[in-house]
Amino acid sequence: MNQINQRLLLLGIALITLHPSPQTVAAETFDVVVYGGTSSGIVAAIQVQRSGKTVALLEPSQHLGGLTTGGLGATDIGRKYVIGGLAREFYHRIRLHYGQDDAWDHETLDGYRKRSPRFAPEVDTMWTFEPHVASQIYREMLAEAGIETLVGERLDRTHGVKIINGRIISLTTESGKTFAGKMFIDATYEGDLMAAAGVSYHVGRESNDTYGETLNGFQRQHAVSHQFTHEVDPYVVPGDSASGLLWGIQRGTDVPSDGTGDKVLQAYCFRLCTTDVPANRKPWPKPEGYDQSRYELLLRNFEAGDHRVPWNPVSMPNRKTDTNNNYAFSTDYIGGNYDYPDADYATRERILADHRNYQQGLLWTLANHERVPEEVREHFERLGLARDEFVDNDNWPTQLYIREARRMVSAYVMTEQNCRRQRIAKDSVGMGAYGMDSHNCTRHVSAEGFARNEGDVQVHVSKPYPISYRSIVPKADECTNLFAPVCVSSSHIGFGSIRMEPVFMVLGQSAALAAAQAIDDGVAVQQVDYPKLAKTLRTAGQVLTLEDKPPTYE
Repeated sequence: MNQINQRLLLLGIALITLHPSPQTVAAETFDVVVYGGTSSGIVAAIQVQRSGKTVALLEPSQHLGGLTTGGLGATDIGRKYVIGGLAREFYHRIRLHYGQDDAWDHETLDGYRKRSPRFAPEVDTMWTFEPHVASQIYREMLAEAGIETLVGERLDRTHGVKIINGRIISLTTESGKTFAGKMFIDATYEGDLMAAAGVSYHVGRESNDTYGETLNGFQRQHAVSHQFTHEVDPYVVPGDSASGLLWGIQRGTDVPSDGTGDKVLQAYCFRLCTTDVPANRKPWPKPEGYDQSRYELLLRNFEAGDHRVPWNPVSMPNRKTDTNNNYAFSTDYIGGNYDYPDADYATRERILADHRNYQQGLLWTLANHERVPEEVREHFERLGLARDEFVDNDNWPTQLYIREARRMVSAYVMTEQNCRRQRIAKDSVGMGAYGMDSHNCTRHVSAEGFARNEGDVQVHVSKPYPISYRSIVPKADECTNLFAPVCVSSSHIGFGSIRMEPVFMVLGQSAALAAAQAIDDGVAVQQVDYPKLAKTLRTAGQVLTLEDKPPTYE
């Protein structure tokens, strides 16, 4: 290098030193950085603050609270006595809210109690609620903790995670803001921070052989619920296989044997908040570019004789619903989500928009199409979107129900054996209690030549079971200061039981307490003293075993 070039190089280095990048200027340092403003992330951030540590809570979208504020008001858990800590405090606050007269504007408390057995005046918690009420309570809890959530801060998934010697030093968002921390918690449904940090994960269904399970992989034997009950022709031209498959059928008769692993996912949907109150009811919108061919299988199913109303509206307060998928062709968009977990942001937005278009078109069809049985049309004509919910999004939920995406693969994988209590984790950080549940994953053509759904599994769990601490932290040689309380290390069917919002809250709080302990003790997350942590968790009201009791409120 000649002297002139050497001087230019030195000058360039000096200028870079004098004028650091905007990312460096914008950097802020916290004890714990929580990425993902889901219920798990909100609870984690509040617990960090209550532990006397500084915290940043970042949400990549504009929506806070995940599914809990996104329409899933009919809380799924199974046995509620295993939900303690901040999660139980949240459901206690729900109960307090609906104990006030001014909480009821479209019906009375007594009216709701007659419609639904889900409100018991002698119980200190309540597990059904309107989306805006859940949002209000989370905002109150965050304000009390003095936590300002930064929304719309999407991780730069390509260059935004700085790692030195197996530790995340900082994350940078697409806006150029950098957040440094001692500990990081990935509380997203997608596991983007976890993946960007190089942590091992899995997408799709493992084979039964992978972990010695019986309910994983391709499933026809167990797929008896949400199934076609009549013979429905699957071909564009009925009876002519050469004409191709109808929209919504992924494969012909060439299906694998049960238990075979694949890369498909259980279906996603939006959990709709609907109402039958005329003054608060918005008619079903007909989506732009409505395509009737998407619903030909539904219409043929009706014509074959299945006149069941194809959805499941569960009663919420104020004559609203939390509405979920039901029967053979419903709100679940089977096959529409396979690319979602690893997709870039633009592709995910297209997938979300496609799900919205599908579900809006479905509801418009059910309420308006002449080939829909009259009694079914009349049912949907009586209902519509609640005008006082999701007011900034045309009364449509902003949160897609991401039933599963990436799942971490750590030193301990939660499996079917854990759910059946055939294997007991000795380092519990919370309890799972729901059945092993997978929605349908694909549609195919049966050997007899008719449409069939595949993948639905609903197997009861006899008792709650412990969830391992090791399942929420990565392998020690991959990252030493990260927690993943949502994308838990688990098999597809194990996650089917774990994946409930109250459990995500519990695991988020446990992750926060473990993060605080790791900071105080100066150790990696894999080296946290578990007996010490267990004592702290119980003091915070967590339920770790069947012998523990949740806190009660006056």
